[in-house]
Amino acid sequence: MAQSAPSTTDAPAVGVEEVPKLVTRIREEYETGRTHHAPWRKEQLEGIKTLLAEREDELLAALAADLGKPPIEGWATDLGYVVSEIDYMLRHLDRWMKPERVATPLFQRPARAAIHREPLGVALVIGPWNYPVQLVLLPLAGAVAAGNCAVIKPSEVSANVSALLARIVPEYLDRDCIAVVEGGVPETQALLGERFDHIFYTGNGTVARVVMEAAAQHLTPVTLELGGKSPVIVDRHANLEVAARRIAWGKYLNSGQTCVAPDYVLVDAPVEEPLVEHIREAVRSFYGPDPRRSPDYGRIVNGRHFDRLTTLLGSGTVAFGGETDAAERYIAPTVLRDVKPEDPVMQEEIFGPILPVLTVPDVDAAIHFVNERDKPLALYVFSEQSSVTERVVERTSSGGVCVNATLYHLTLPSLPFGGVGPSGMGAYHGRATFETFSHRKSVLVKSTRFDPKVAYPPYTALKKKLMRRFL
Repeated sequence: MAQSAPSTTDAPAVGVEEVPKLVTRIREEYETGRTHHAPWRKEQLEGIKTLLAEREDELLAALAADLGKPPIEGWATDLGYVVSEIDYMLRHLDRWMKPERVATPLFQRPARAAIHREPLGVALVIGPWNYPVQLVLLPLAGAVAAGNCAVIKPSEVSANVSALLARIVPEYLDRDCIAVVEGGVPETQALLGERFDHIFYTGNGTVARVVMEAAAQHLTPVTLELGGKSPVIVDRHANLEVAARRIAWGKYLNSGQTCVAPDYVLVDAPVEEPLVEHIREAVRSFYGPDPRRSPDYGRIVNGRHFDRLTTLLGSGTVAFGGETDAAERYIAPTVLRDVKPEDPVMQEEIFGPILPVLTVPDVDAAIHFVNERDKPLALYVFSEQSSVTERVVERTSSGGVCVNATLYHLTLPSLPFGGVGPSGMGAYHGRATFETFSHRKSVLVKSTRFDPKVAYPPYTALKKKLMRRFL
């Protein structure tokens, strides 16, 4: 059950009419250059860590109020994960900030060349509602690590987290350089009407098109972290018990409201029935005979999403689950069998605890099924035969892949996380977050002690010969 919300103000921190002044003020502060220096960047990163530590109880209560998140799940996926990424940034930031020396060809010598990472300027971070702390504060951490100022716009759907962030972020971070704007569509439109140097948006493709269109007016680069129908391919040679447990965990975490949650399963026909039974057993072991009573199972974020999901339950046949309670926004962990590709549940990203299982004659058929559709944000394959998993990895395209696991690929700071095609553009996590908010500026320093005239007109026959040989 959702806990009571923390005490927060209902009024947006910044009104629509104040947005232009806010962005101008922050840009003026950026122009002073003080965010470029390592001490400022590290101070802001430490500030985010301190916020997460000191306000942990309030943040977990807000997550529970918005999404029914169990405290340990909220801590692991929204708070602890951000701290882990920031620790990684702090360990490597000095090295990332140093100019990167690159080779200089013979005809350019004496000279030295390097790539300098410089801040882009003022970034806009528009966050989603499903992981409303992580997916706002982690991009923000990357923006400040790279030396940028930033405006963050939490999702109004997760209203309790949004209001709490608006209240506490100014207490821990440089309020002259970092601001929170609350609200809905009018506030978002007002922000998109301003000139930013980078826009980082996490959400759905429909809004992403609006973001791109607005960004184009100022030629602003964007990072779009979207989603899609992330498939799971289960080969007949898979360890079905382990596969089922890992699929169930990845699917029903946060009640399925995860951008990389397994969206549907393509399973070799001979092992469909035992796989479904193992998933049933895994759900029972996770949440008991009645997940509604489990303290470890969340809720759907609001009534609109609940209603959308309940209409999808009519696809195929319910193998188990299917129970709903509108008053609690509860939908049981559900598996659907006998699902057809044209069924409603297969037409859009589910983003809820409903898992369709479709049979295929073999892995090649599964690969063909995936390749006929939009490129997904994640793809999962389970098999004990490396030839099978390698074939799936090589012949499909997706933002990322997990072999014999789900979700875990996005937890490695050494791996960039992002989509491809309709599932997104750009990437972040670890160094990729720093790079996303940095400009790679090329710098060449030439000596004046040596200035061969062969480079200048008039171009004699000898000069032409030398230039053709050495350039």
